[in-house]
Amino acid sequence: MQLQGKTFIVTGGASGLGAATTRELVDNGANVVIADLNEEKGQALASELGQAAQFVRCDVTSSDEVQQAVDTAEKEFGELYGSVNCAGIVVVQKLLDRENNPADLDKFAKGVQVNLVGTFNVARLVAASIAKRVAAAGGVDNPESNTDQGVIINTASIAAFDGQVGQGSYASSKAGVVGLTLPLARELARHGIRVMTVAPGIFNTPMMQSLPEKAKVQLESSVPYPKRLGSPQEFAQLICHIISNAYLNGEVIRLDGAIRMV
Repeated sequence: MQLQGKTFIVTGGASGLGAATTRELVDNGANVVIADLNEEKGQALASELGQAAQFVRCDVTSSDEVQQAVDTAEKEFGELYGSVNCAGIVVVQKLLDRENNPADLDKFAKGVQVNLVGTFNVARLVAASIAKRVAAAGGVDNPESNTDQGVIINTASIAAFDGQVGQGSYASSKAGVVGLTLPLARELARHGIRVMTVAPGIFNTPMMQSLPEKAKVQLESSVPYPKRLGSPQEFAQLICHIISNAYLNGEVIRLDGAIRMV
């Protein structure tokens, strides 16, 4: 799929990996609906990028708010070709605290709700928009034609595979995102829609920048090569490659400098 003139929704698109993805997509000629809870950052980024970007305040767990992002894409840019779901939260708590009291169930559930249910929510509404467009144009009558109609890219984490103590909610929710990839890719193939997942390692995002310098140095040294934090632009470049490479489908790509958390 060519990026020029195509429209995508980027959730969590106002900061970190999402903002880098938004910029990279626009730089390559795409239009972007920035779907984020941070109105100040979202509006600022949309203003910076001009007519190719629109901001919509969006909670990915809300059907109405995600549908609003889809409607905005269709209204402002005509047709929607996919989404990049970068929205997510980190929940840290052990199953038992130091006094052997059990973890807060609501806190665990919130991580799953945002990271996993939110991902599914975005995927289902974006897929519906693309499938209706394809059907209105006569459908994908000949599967052998390999017509690329859309792509849904989700964000997991290396925690899905290498979860650490205290990451029960985060790791399991991201593992769920990994588990969605192949079933959705198989289901949406008849509409010409691909589904991919990226599992980032340790990236230089605002969350990492808030850590003490000593902690950042330790994290960098744990990466085999290159010995540094990942750049959000490297994540964004991979997103653009996935969109343009039609043979990438139903797969999870670790983007992590070969790190394996122990």
